[in-house]
Amino acid sequence: MNTIGTAFRLTLFGTSHGPCIGCVVDGCPPGLNIDEEMIQKELDLRKPDVEVGTARMEDDRVQILSGVINGITTGAPITLTLINKDVDSSKYEIFRRIPRPGHADYPALMKYGKFHDLRGGGQFSGRMTAAIVAAGAIAKELLRQIEVRIAAYTQSIGKVSDNDEHSFDDILNERLRNSVKAANSGLANLMKKEILNAKEDGDSIGGIVKCVVVGLPVGVGEPFFDTLEGELAKMIFAIPAVKGIEFGAGFRAATMRGSEHNDPYVIEKGRISTLSNNAGGVLGGLSIGMPLVFRVAFKPTASIRKEQRSINIERLEPATLKIEGRHDPCIVPRAVVVVEAATAIVLADLCMRGGFID
Repeated sequence: MNTIGTAFRLTLFGTSHGPCIGCVVDGCPPGLNIDEEMIQKELDLRKPDVEVGTARMEDDRVQILSGVINGITTGAPITLTLINKDVDSSKYEIFRRIPRPGHADYPALMKYGKFHDLRGGGQFSGRMTAAIVAAGAIAKELLRQIEVRIAAYTQSIGKVSDNDEHSFDDILNERLRNSVKAANSGLANLMKKEILNAKEDGDSIGGIVKCVVVGLPVGVGEPFFDTLEGELAKMIFAIPAVKGIEFGAGFRAATMRGSEHNDPYVIEKGRISTLSNNAGGVLGGLSIGMPLVFRVAFKPTASIRKEQRSINIERLEPATLKIEGRHDPCIVPRAVVVVEAATAIVLADLCMRGGFID
């Protein structure tokens, strides 16, 4: 389905090469200050860098069609649209016969048959994340009412990894100073070089986005099937190219003892805190008042210029494929703001369900 959320609900519509993409945000309370420029600032963070991104350049000027009057939400569903202008569908028809390795072409053709829209990846395209970012801007504004803030950055590209800890404000400031959205300016050029080397080879490369949320009250989330981690994971995996997510110590926890992994409680400045944050701010599916910390793994972009093996599904025989067109050699820098938006949408929903937001 194309809808997620309970109290704060998001529905996506459109396709990569259709007339437009967009979303409907339902459940946003009335009286919230929202304007197109505020949403536009978030969308601009998703735009590709000339050197390390795709050559497809969309204006991504958001239009608010309903739910907002004079910059204030009315309580009605909010409809946002983004027109697709820079579209070239000429190179996609071959994928009906020869599906692209790493793409959704084959399973989508089996599911939808001849009716599937292959152009630009259709509804499976990373293009759809622009609508997620637009909706996320509204969710972020809602979360500001209870002083919840979100910051993500590129932690690694290929083999170049930033293992340092960064303050929340440093993340927000440093990532704007380089094209890869890194929090470590010293590593930004090395990450950029990883991308450019892959691009020069006609290849692509993946990486990791780290996300930090501060100000989240204790008790956000529900037990068992609507846990904070579970709801976030469901939304994060809706982002194309995501292959994994881990919270706090994550998979390292499997190598630790309980005495190492447990986060001791302490009193700091009159409030309950923990000495470490191996739990990533979550226990029992509920927030504990510490920063929510998680990492998201992105696979290399599936569209590459190198010749690849595939099959001709009409003749059921081997085939080769060399993909042309405009594609990102690495989507990680652009995914940073998408991860933030997806996180905001989930947290807004859970906070409303839990009574933290009226």
